[in-house]
Amino acid sequence: MNGLVKNQPASLLQNYWLRIAGAIVVVILLMAAVNVAAHGAFLQPGNIVQVLRQITYNCILGVGQTFVIITAGIDLSIGSLVSLTGVVMATIANALPFSGVGLLIVTLLVGLVVGGAAGWINALPVVKLNLPPFITTFAMLEVTLGLSYIISGGRPVALRSDAFGGVGYGSFLGPITNALHLPSLPIPVIWMIVVIVIASVLLMRTRFGRYVFAIGGNEEAARLAGVNTSRVKTMVYVISGMCAAIVGFLYMALFSSGSPQTGTGDELLEAIAAVVVGGTSLMGGQGSIIGTFFGALLIGLLYNAMNLIHVDSYLQKVVLGVVILLAVVLDELRKRYLART
Repeated sequence: MNGLVKNQPASLLQNYWLRIAGAIVVVILLMAAVNVAAHGAFLQPGNIVQVLRQITYNCILGVGQTFVIITAGIDLSIGSLVSLTGVVMATIANALPFSGVGLLIVTLLVGLVVGGAAGWINALPVVKLNLPPFITTFAMLEVTLGLSYIISGGRPVALRSDAFGGVGYGSFLGPITNALHLPSLPIPVIWMIVVIVIASVLLMRTRFGRYVFAIGGNEEAARLAGVNTSRVKTMVYVISGMCAAIVGFLYMALFSSGSPQTGTGDELLEAIAAVVVGGTSLMGGQGSIIGTFFGALLIGLLYNAMNLIHVDSYLQKVVLGVVILLAVVLDELRKRYLART
């Protein structure tokens, strides 16, 4: 994961794929153990689809957060950006004079512009004044949350068009899967898959992705090597804001409204948890989109498993905290081991 550029030694690529394989093995073993504890209910196709649906939103947020954290940054504003973009998109959708696919496209584009602009503003004090991203993105969290309440008047903005229903709670190939008595794949899961594929290509197969890793590994060295560090760091916050806008769009479609209260729960913490559990280092320079997906999947499986075996909801938070701490500790021990060898 440490950059994984084309001119790096094969050992780094092997390390990357070994970690992905290890994550798959852990997920499979966890699923098998929980399925036994849940008397076979866990591996029912319908339950697996439900888990995928539940992790969709946090995973997409985690994808954007992965870019930021690899550069040794953090974006605390994504939860409130979900609410702001949802409110703005619902307001715009109600004001547009047309419907159908055109309405969906224009509404989404508006959300992406708002999310991207917020990400650009997030990056300005970081790249121009070298301020800590923790502080600047926390300020953006407050600003965007306040704006979402001002625009909406503190109430959900109900959609007047039913064109968004299929996006929020529709299914892929529903008639075919129903005929085969199989659970259909929710449309939001398709969105998650598309975001993961695009982000993975961008991070792992492009010059921009190599620059992201280079900045996280050693920003000064990357700058001296000719990398426009300000532009790259700005773009990772823009990407994070746009991912938040996609989640805002999906939530708006799911609830048929844009609400200032959407996205202000545990979304931020669980998105960061997915990134960390997925192997992205908080110190920067290391991570992957696929790892974030498996991190989100592992957390979703844990929550689902604990619900199936009737674990108290407060205890579930304790378990998640322990898992995050364990992931960070194991990553640090791994880095120390590699440093010694």
